[in-house]
Amino acid sequence: MPRTIWTGAISFGLVNVPIHVVSATEDHSIHFHQVHLADMSRVRVRKFCSVEDREVTQGEIGKGYELSKDTIIPVLDEELREMPLPTAKAIEIEAFVPADSIDPIRIGEGYYLQPDGQVAAKPYKLLVQALDRSRKVAVAKFAWSGRERLGLLRVREGVIVLHAMKWDDEIRDPAELTPKAVELTADEIAEAEHLIDRLSRDDLEGEEFTDRYTDAVAEMIKAKREGQEPPTAPEPKEPGKVVDLMAALRESVASAQALRGEDATVHDMPKKKAAAKSTKAKKTAARKPAKKAAARKPRSA
Repeated sequence: MPRTIWTGAISFGLVNVPIHVVSATEDHSIHFHQVHLADMSRVRVRKFCSVEDREVTQGEIGKGYELSKDTIIPVLDEELREMPLPTAKAIEIEAFVPADSIDPIRIGEGYYLQPDGQVAAKPYKLLVQALDRSRKVAVAKFAWSGRERLGLLRVREGVIVLHAMKWDDEIRDPAELTPKAVELTADEIAEAEHLIDRLSRDDLEGEEFTDRYTDAVAEMIKAKREGQEPPTAPEPKEPGKVVDLMAALRESVASAQALRGEDATVHDMPKKKAAAKSTKAKKTAARKPAKKAAARKPRSA
């Protein structure tokens, strides 16, 4: 059972739901210690007081706000907890909105909200079913770690999930990153859509969605422990310069088809109707006598 990160309540209207907040994710990556390579001894970070020039314990360390170079105002954890904010002890729901109205760039790490005892079971279930039926998500405010945050509440398999969200002013404007205007043909766009179609799927199940990096690190450590040479990666191919975008798209489609066991034949794009009509007109004109062809009046503009 994951440990409780925060205890409080979900508040919407006059309904209060006591909850525990637990992490919704797990870290399975391999972690390393910092060591002195000469003798493999651990390198440790120690905290020193700059005035007394001595190491201090965690119990002697607190928070301080630098008002000026020579003035620091101490701020106690108790003072932060007792601030007159309704969100200090509750997740206050402010609104319900369609899920697709929220830009995913604003959504952060997720936490499960667990009902705190039997008294919370009924209002918790009520909120779960109301969110499910409305097909909406809740936007809320809460205060953790000395700051007020925006959050998103949604339902996952009958459990409420809280996602921390970025405030509007925390999202950088991407305008300066927009590429300069370029010309794309209808065929290039159609081929790109064809590639998307070939790579589309309904889920993220499969070997390609596993953490290969962690497996590779584990294999390297195992080889070194057994006194063997760790496996090495093959030399990467020199990236080719894309000259023909259309050819690259078609090759990508063929590769995607081959991976799925489909016919990997590179398909030909259908010719434009206008071009086909023009060809047909030329053949018709060629079959008619020269006199009649010359007698045709041009179309009015």
